[in-house]
Amino acid sequence: MKIQKIKAEDTWEIRQRVMWPTKDIDYVKLKNDQRGIHYGIIEDGKILSVISLFIKGERAQFRKFATLVEKQGQGYGSRLLAFVIDEAKKLGVSYLWCNARVNKTGFYEKFGMVETDNIFDKGGIDYIIMEKFLL
Repeated sequence: MKIQKIKAEDTWEIRQRVMWPTKDIDYVKLKNDQRGIHYGIIEDGKILSVISLFIKGERAQFRKFATLVEKQGQGYGSRLLAFVIDEAKKLGVSYLWCNARVNKTGFYEKFGMVETDNIFDKGGIDYIIMEKFLL
């Protein structure tokens, strides 16, 4: 297993399969995908988990974090998120945030992320903005 940078287009299939399986693949592509830094966990030549980091100054958002359903609960996502938090620190990020599905907040809390008051709906799914100061 290794974590490495990947191309934006290498994230799209997993994003779609895991996050929005009933939507067309174009639904998971981001307008600014080419400006992000994309990471994947690769094992036996296959991408198992993906995350995209978008940095603006000292602030960064990670988006489209997804692990193949059959690999969830095995630590892949935890390893990838820990790696990306560390990478963000190395890149000078002091504030990291994400739009977390409400039913996944416990996962993010394990990494020191806290809920904000910002809750919204997208596609019938409730999200909450979670944040972490990396100082």
